[in-house]
Amino acid sequence: MNTTRTKVGILGGGQLGKMFALAAHNWDVETWALDASRSFPTGPVCSHFVEGNFNNYDDVYAFGKQVDVLTIEIEHVNTEALLRLEAEGVKVHPAPAQLNLIKDKGLQKEFYLKNGLPTSDFQLFENGEAIKLALQAGQLSYPFVQKSRTAGYDGKGVAVIKSAADLPLLLPDASVVEDLVDIQVEIAVVVARNERGEVKAFPAVEMEFNPVANLVEFLVCPADLDPAIEQAAEKLAMDTIAAFGICGLLAVELFLTKDNRLLINEVAPRPHNSGHHTIDSCYTSQFEQHLRGILDLPLGSTKMKTASVMVNLLGEPGHSGPVRYEGFEEAVAMEGVKIHLYGKADTKPYRKMGHVTVLAETLEAAKAKARKVQGLIKVVSE
Repeated sequence: MNTTRTKVGILGGGQLGKMFALAAHNWDVETWALDASRSFPTGPVCSHFVEGNFNNYDDVYAFGKQVDVLTIEIEHVNTEALLRLEAEGVKVHPAPAQLNLIKDKGLQKEFYLKNGLPTSDFQLFENGEAIKLALQAGQLSYPFVQKSRTAGYDGKGVAVIKSAADLPLLLPDASVVEDLVDIQVEIAVVVARNERGEVKAFPAVEMEFNPVANLVEFLVCPADLDPAIEQAAEKLAMDTIAAFGICGLLAVELFLTKDNRLLINEVAPRPHNSGHHTIDSCYTSQFEQHLRGILDLPLGSTKMKTASVMVNLLGEPGHSGPVRYEGFEEAVAMEGVKIHLYGKADTKPYRKMGHVTVLAETLEAAKAKARKVQGLIKVVSE
């Protein structure tokens, strides 16, 4: 393959598109991006930016006709246009039929059942009122987690209902209702597949969440897992991407229960927050691996170079407007501290503005340094 003659289109112009375009430019791949404004993070770094709406059929179709391979950095795109493009010979990864499954958390859960992939018990409901009726009829009991079937992300579209006192938190949407799992830890495995069927998994990572925003705050690699459980998690992720049959990346989020069962929480068929550390800490970054997968190139080594902890840089509460990064100079002076800013001009509370990967010879040293970094860097407004 002559990568210099390959046009890769990205639906979405956020930070994932930016980091993907930067990786693709190492091989002189021509990157195109579609989103509302070229001021978005991908705009300054891609070869061609097209202003448009990735939810609009005509915009997506016209954009896709200009590229050789089309991929995504966000699931919620117009898949009708993708299906037509695929039928007309444009390579689309992930495949739009599978993307339609993954976009709907209800269909996603049914897929796991059908394919013998472990997940928590669940029920599907048309709306919040139907959930209340099921509670009254004794068909549902507390505690449970409600998830909107579509459009949820970064902790949005999720309600944890522990008792009747929490019922005002119920979402009005069509929903998946799951058992509230007794979790030991949440982990993620980013796995990749190419068209020839080669599959490779990155080492499992452990996720620590911000209790207010429900966003990943610390990501630790390697995860503190029994080796047998880590191997089982990686195998489960590889089985999952094979079942979907998609090319490129699949981030598989897993619950490890208190009785050591692995359950699939949900998946994302694209580069993912849980794989950002790979840019600095692995032989192949998740973004290069996604490119390899969608271009049907041999997959790269997923071995770690060193232990790492990733810290998400989130907008501070009470700050909205033009962004300023306090503590940047002090943090960047530290050995093994790799700062990645996403190029967003304005901050707002808990908005993802960047991440920091902290490298060290041991995980304990990386964690200690990461806590210092988290205390130093504050994302505030001017």
